Amino acid sequence: MELRLQREELLRRQNFVGGVWTDAADMARYPVTNPATGKVIAEVANSGKADARAATDAASEAAREWRQRLPRERAEILRRWHSLIVENTEDLATLMSMEQGKPMTESRGEVAYGASYVAWFADEAIRIYGDLIPQQQRGKQMWAIKEPVGVVAAITPWNFPLAMIARKIAPALAAGCTVVSKPAEDTPLTALALAMLAQEAGVPAGVLNMLSASRDQGIEAVGDWLADDRVRKITFTGSTAVGKYLARESAGTLKKLSLELGGNAPFIVFDDADLDAAVVGLMAAKFRNGGQTCVCPNRIYVQAGVFDKFAELLVARVSALKVAPATDPQAQIGPMINPKAVAKIARHVDDAVSKGASVLVGGTRLEDLGQNYYAPTVLTNATNDMLITCEETFGPVAPLYRFETEEQAITLANDTPFGLAAYFYTRDMRRAERVSRRLEAGVVGLNEGGVASEAAPFGGVKESGYGREGSKYGLDDYLSIKYVCQGNLD
Repeated sequence: MELRLQREELLRRQNFVGGVWTDAADMARYPVTNPATGKVIAEVANSGKADARAATDAASEAAREWRQRLPRERAEILRRWHSLIVENTEDLATLMSMEQGKPMTESRGEVAYGASYVAWFADEAIRIYGDLIPQQQRGKQMWAIKEPVGVVAAITPWNFPLAMIARKIAPALAAGCTVVSKPAEDTPLTALALAMLAQEAGVPAGVLNMLSASRDQGIEAVGDWLADDRVRKITFTGSTAVGKYLARESAGTLKKLSLELGGNAPFIVFDDADLDAAVVGLMAAKFRNGGQTCVCPNRIYVQAGVFDKFAELLVARVSALKVAPATDPQAQIGPMINPKAVAKIARHVDDAVSKGASVLVGGTRLEDLGQNYYAPTVLTNATNDMLITCEETFGPVAPLYRFETEEQAITLANDTPFGLAAYFYTRDMRRAERVSRRLEAGVVGLNEGGVASEAAPFGGVKESGYGREGSKYGLDDYLSIKYVCQGNLD
């Protein structure tokens, strides 16, 4: 099977600025490679400071008119964009699998998931309500209205090239903001195709601007947005280290920030859990996208009474996973994004084994498939002194930890500076209530491994960031509240 586009024009190589497809100011380009083969897919614009400034100029100019559009007009454009995304599912999924490596079934699912945010915020655009404040003094009337914050800079990761960018751009446009955006260095093609479809949907020139950039050039481009006081908000998904950098560097202009950062999610299996359901939930949460997700379980805590049985069930499921490139229709796990990612996974597994962990399945590179493949792995006898406990592995490795009591499980689960997601399985509804409240995470899966939904607020606590994406709360970070006081009414 060969991955081919039905609409070849969706493979864009230029930036999209001010409604025009254009090369980088200095004509620089860099290659985007397929992680399954290492082959170059395309060379795209390598943007720098001048390109970032041009994008901000266009977004700032377009903001004056876009914010005045009636909410239903913005909603209609978003609905057209949603329809075009759905109509072009196969091509978008193909681009995603080519540049990111995930199996086509997952890529198709991500297109549907990302499109759901566009549809959701098309509906939410017409529900931006203010408040009439009860009269406090005679002759005065007060009210609060919500207004778009202004130009938004959206910076997205490589692991979900479509969903992450849709989840940021859709609420921004719904709120009346304009956008400058830079997708990850490794995966710009899906984002550029989305920009083309937005143009076809009727998004006005300058309302959405998309730049591609290599890692070094991207730092320069984003740096210009951080310093520019016309950019009023940064929305970022990525590592905690980069999130802290963005927070520091944007402080000079006091930008609004939404930061969805690193995770180190616990997955707790109590001895009263439905073990079959818990294994299914763990497979969905842990091995989706090859474990390259910020909410995937990194530490699996299993109560002693069911530990051996759970491990047996899990090993059987993991052993059956099909690892292959996206060109194989049966693929369930594809390559990791690059050799650096594989090296980190191997380092974590080797460190765990050196400190007493045992490999129940996997634990090896799959070099016969290519340099970016690693076998789905289950480790047992994991302990707190291992790298895999405190660092996000970002790969298909499931370390199992044994615990005795509920209190111990909660203590272990919360013993991390991160707090993005947490999962637990139990049939005891009183325990469900207790543990849900005590887990320090922004997202909790209770007897459920698939927690993502456009209707739910997504985000973390502690060093996993702040702000929420999706749901009715998702517009709040793109809006500011203005208080109006009218006097002399008597």
